[in-house]
Formats: sequence, C-alpha cells, structure tokens
Amino acid sequence: QVQLVESGGGLVQAGGSLRLSCTASGIISSINAMGWYRQAPGKQRELVAHIFSGGSSYYEDSVKGRFDISGANAQNTVHLQMNSLKPEDTAMYYCYALLRSSPTRPDREYWGQGTQVTVSS
Repeated sequence: QVQLVESGGGLVQAGGSLRLSCTASGIISSINAMGWYRQAPGKQRELVAHIFSGGSSYYEDSVKGRFDISGANAQNTVHLQMNSLKPEDTAMYYCYALLRSSPTRPDREYWGQGTQVTVSS
C-alpha cells in the first residue's frame, strides 16, 4: 500500500506565505509525477502545480510567479511554496502522486487526505 501524508496548511493573512509538503510512503518502485490539486467550496477540483520526475513542472495560470513546486525523488517528497497568497487561494489542497509499486505494474494515482489553506483578507 502507498500512503501520501500532507502537512503545512493553515490560516494566513493575504500576502503571506505557506509551505505545503507531501511524502509518499509504502512500496514504491518509481514516481512519475507528484503535485497538488485544490478544491474550494462549491467549485471543482483544479490542478495547481505538478512536477515530473525529470524535473519539468506545470503551474495553473493564477499561481504562476507566486507558487513554486519542488520535488525530492530520493525522499519521495514534494513541496509547494506558496507566496503572496490571496483569499481566492483558500481551498483544501490535495497531494497526488503518479507512481508504480513495481517495474512490471502500470502507473497509478494516489491521493492524500488534504490540508486546508485559508487566506484571510
């Protein structure tokens, strides 16, 4: 079994910063990508950022220039540094990983339980 454990959410004022972390544990052969989605009340879950094992990354337009995703494959960990936070960034943030548990198995998605980020105005 694979588990993703997130940390780092909380309450911050607009303009502040938070750093989210997520670590994957269990039987893991390789990780293709890790990243973060978020879901605000009444809205669909949206991709915030992800990073591939080769180092390339993607950011949703509204967070470009403010968020930075970094991964440490050796530790199966991904971080999301969030700066200049805005009230509209308020959401539950979910970590995900696309990985395989053995070289002969296909990639599968795994999800964390979520961590709440609240930005007050």
